[in-house]
Amino acid sequence: MGEGFNFLDIILLAMVAAFILLRLRSVLGRRTGHEQQNPRTRLDSPGGDTHRDDNVISLPDRDGEPDRRATAPEPEDDTPLGAALTKIALADRSFDKTQFLEGARAAYEMIVTAFAAGDRKALTQFLSDKVMENFGSVIDQREQAGQTQETTLVGIKSAEIMEAELDGRTAEITVKFVSDMISATKDSSGAVVAGDAAKVSPVTDIWTFSRNTRSRDPNWALTATRSSN
Repeated sequence: MGEGFNFLDIILLAMVAAFILLRLRSVLGRRTGHEQQNPRTRLDSPGGDTHRDDNVISLPDRDGEPDRRATAPEPEDDTPLGAALTKIALADRSFDKTQFLEGARAAYEMIVTAFAAGDRKALTQFLSDKVMENFGSVIDQREQAGQTQETTLVGIKSAEIMEAELDGRTAEITVKFVSDMISATKDSSGAVVAGDAAKVSPVTDIWTFSRNTRSRDPNWALTATRSSN
């Protein structure tokens, strides 16, 4: 009886130990190497998943490669214009001269087209209040005289930065546009009263664009115009 009792005790203890071991495994789990990583770990680690929602701002990793927007811009040449562009790039890390000129060319085409059509709503998106007032005044005079303007921008030959300045937080860049246009102003009967509806003429415009470098709005506004023609 004593030996049998001891044998049963051993079996019971073994069963209790096995039960406790199974409970521990169910609570703590067992690593297999295929667990899903923490989402924050995937975003922050250099080799992790780079997918993120569009409204999430990516900050520079202190231990990895820095965000390109946080690095110092490449300096321009040592001319006064180059120095001014470098100051603008330091004040606004999103500024890129090549991209700015591409945007300026697109804005030039849209403004010229909208002005000829008398589209005030479209012009408001690109012009400062002062320039909009001047453009609107010309459009008003045209409409009161019963005239219309037909302008075709054949092409922009060149767009070159002439001047640049950083005044406090405000960046100003002046661009010289050289283009070919067909432009004619017609009266209410359709007769041409100015320009030539069949002639391509070279046009040179000098426009100044401005932007607050601290603003979240990336757009530049046309703040001054002059022509060398």
